[in-house]
Amino acid sequence: MAAIRTTTSMILKEMFSNRLPSSSSSLATSTSTCLSLPNLHGTALTFTRRQFSFSRILCAASDEKKVSARLSQINHLLQEAEERASSAGSEPPPKITLDHVTVNFARSGGPGGQNVNKVNTKVDMRFNVKDAYWLSDRIRERIMQMEKNRINKDGELVISSTKTRTQKGNIEDALSKLQAIIDAASYVPPPPSEEQKKKIAKICFFFIMQWISELSRLSR
Repeated sequence: MAAIRTTTSMILKEMFSNRLPSSSSSLATSTSTCLSLPNLHGTALTFTRRQFSFSRILCAASDEKKVSARLSQINHLLQEAEERASSAGSEPPPKITLDHVTVNFARSGGPGGQNVNKVNTKVDMRFNVKDAYWLSDRIRERIMQMEKNRINKDGELVISSTKTRTQKGNIEDALSKLQAIIDAASYVPPPPSEEQKKKIAKICFFFIMQWISELSRLSR
């Protein structure tokens, strides 16, 4: 169920991210409207809404055409999700090494016993995400989104470590933190099953109808 909610949320966000331009137009009324979600891998989803009528709406197209277009967009987005999962395939996440980062050392205030504030064991590791062309565009964009609060104006993701009392141990710890971020950004969820697609389409249809009703209410 969580996967369905997540996928539905992503689809709705994509669909309604761009507002339609406003223009006053009259709207034809209809007592019965049937809408289908075409080409869903051989599965046709048909929705019927009775007494489907509005007075005026701030849009250029009719409601039926607009909803049909939205449902087609749902199908397109679901297909894109399948293609992303297929293209990612079983490729392992890229591995980061010291060649991909810049390392600086400072005095550590953490564990270290007699070395605390005497030896530069703290690791300050910087990974330039913008220039990491060894990563795919999708992974780089995902990292920029996930870690936007830790990426500076130069596009560097800054990771610090004081976990151990040695420079080597803290370097390894910082690299493992960066690798975990790359692993998370590389993950592609599996495409929804046929049953999940039907549920997603129905949920999206419900929100589309709410959206049209709200537009109609605001235009009165």
